[in-house]
Order: sequence, then structure tokens, then C-alpha cells
Amino acid sequence: MFFSKQIRNVLAVGVLGSLLALPGLSTAQDKVLSTQGNDPAAAEVVSTKQVRAKFDERFPGLGVTEVSTTPFSGLFEVRIGTDFLYVDPEVNFVLQGSLIDAKSRRDLTAKRVTEISRVDFSTLPLENAIKQVKGDGSRQMAVFEDPNCGYCKQLHRTLENIDNVTVYTFLFPILSQDSHTRSRNIWCAEDSAATWKQWMVGNKQPAVAECETPIESNLALGRSLLVTGTPAIFFADGSRVNGAIPADVLERKLAETSVAAN
Repeated sequence: MFFSKQIRNVLAVGVLGSLLALPGLSTAQDKVLSTQGNDPAAAEVVSTKQVRAKFDERFPGLGVTEVSTTPFSGLFEVRIGTDFLYVDPEVNFVLQGSLIDAKSRRDLTAKRVTEISRVDFSTLPLENAIKQVKGDGSRQMAVFEDPNCGYCKQLHRTLENIDNVTVYTFLFPILSQDSHTRSRNIWCAEDSAATWKQWMVGNKQPAVAECETPIESNLALGRSLLVTGTPAIFFADGSRVNGAIPADVLERKLAETSVAAN
């Protein structure tokens, strides 16, 4: 797993000792038993609130999103946006990387990333998106896109070979000021869907146009959903994929998520 440059630059990474899984610990807990040395009498209950305070003291300004317990005794999960770190109760050591359940061979860190990335599709303000319908439009996906994003254009070339889908595009101009201007021109066009497709697939420049746009709202929405790059694709079942994907993968994902959503 790769972490943001800010986190890599600030953290002084130590190495945790061997970690042994203990049954019966739930990630819903907010406290664990911490022992000092080999004396059980020295055990004390440590809460996620205490760990967060110690982490903030050692690494001020990183903006901790959440601190949780893990299925591993004495190990806490620290989430910063979509990055995950693992610390001991005293925050004397910090571990970067994936936490693996050796028995089940599951990547617990990847599982957590998937969990926090989900979105309730029904809550998305689709009125602020450009709507394109192909075929019967029965399958749905929402995409945060920058008009100058090469991978977004690649996605639209892929969509040329996908049928029976409705695509909601949230204009998300993050690459340049030109992206803002072009997004405005596309949204304010008489036929924004056609203008968007002509630009993304045919590279036809949109005419200058001005009107009220939802672009700032889209940017705020994307930030709340932890969108940091484009395209960010959300499917009807709430799952997401970051980046352009091949047609066969997209087709399979649409089929799976449409069934799950129903």
C-alpha cells in the first residue's frame, strides 16, 4: 500500500514486534487491554480516544479521521483519509502496510479501504450530474471526471462498447483552471450531454457558455467522498473503482452491481 507524501514525510516509522491474532476481539470495540512487560497485574485499559490523543501529540497536523481497534491484541488502526497506519497503545511504534489475517489469507487493510469507500448511490445528487443513457439505461454508474483527464477520456472510449447503462458524470475539475472553464462551458451548453460526449470522445471544443453551475458543489461532494483523482467510478451497489478499467471488467462490474443493488 502506498501512502500520501505528507504522511511519508512526517512519520518516523518504527517496527512493531511480532503480532499474534487473539480470538474474541471485535473491531467494534473502542478499548483494549494493554500490558507492560510480562506482569498481567500491570494491564490497563487503553481507549481509542487515548491513542488518538497520543498520536496527535506525536504527529500534530496529520488530521486523523478515525482510530479503531483491530482483531490483533494491542494494535490500533489509525485512519487518515483513505490511508491506514497501525500503532501500539503508547504510539511508540507506527506500522505502514497491509494487515493480513494469516489464517484466512484476507487483506484486512484492503477490506477496510473498500468499506470506507462505499457510498449510498441513492443519496447522490444526480441532478448535478450530466446524464447519458445507452440502450435501456437499466444499469447505473456515477463518475467524477475532469474534462482534461486522459484516463477519463479512455473510460469514455471504453463506454462506446457498453450497452444498457446510464452514466451520471459529476464534473470535477481538479487539474487546472482550464478544467474549470471547460467544465462550465460543457455544463452550460444547450445540450450538455452531447457536448460532453463530443469533447471526451471526439475532442471537439465546447463553445464558450456561462450560467450557474453545480461545480463547486461537486467539488465539495467529491472531497466528502474522498475522491482524490479522476475518474472515480461509483456503482449502484455503492462500490467504487478508481481509474479507467477495461471493457470486460467494466461489463462484469456493471452486471454484478446491478444484481446486488436490486
